[in-house]
Amino acid sequence: MTLDPSLVLKALVALGAVVLLAFAALRALRAVAPGAAKPGARRRLSVHEVLPLDPKRRLVLVRCDGRDLLLLTGGAGDVPLGWLPADAAPGDAA
Repeated sequence: MTLDPSLVLKALVALGAVVLLAFAALRALRAVAPGAAKPGARRRLSVHEVLPLDPKRRLVLVRCDGRDLLLLTGGAGDVPLGWLPADAAPGDAA
């Protein structure tokens, strides 16, 4: 049994077309996905540090617009403990 060269060529072209369509679909999904960062956009929210307290609870230091917020997560619910003073530098003893 021999393979027809034109059939092999058609199969390769079809495979290439499917791969290109899949790639284009992934790029389109990334562009419209919620939370997708736009090129050149400054990120406003970041998790700065996480400190596990026990198997369920954690302290999370979140930075939003240049300010730090301390959160207690886990347990019965998530609790914002408060915004840290803007003049407090990391490592300062309060």
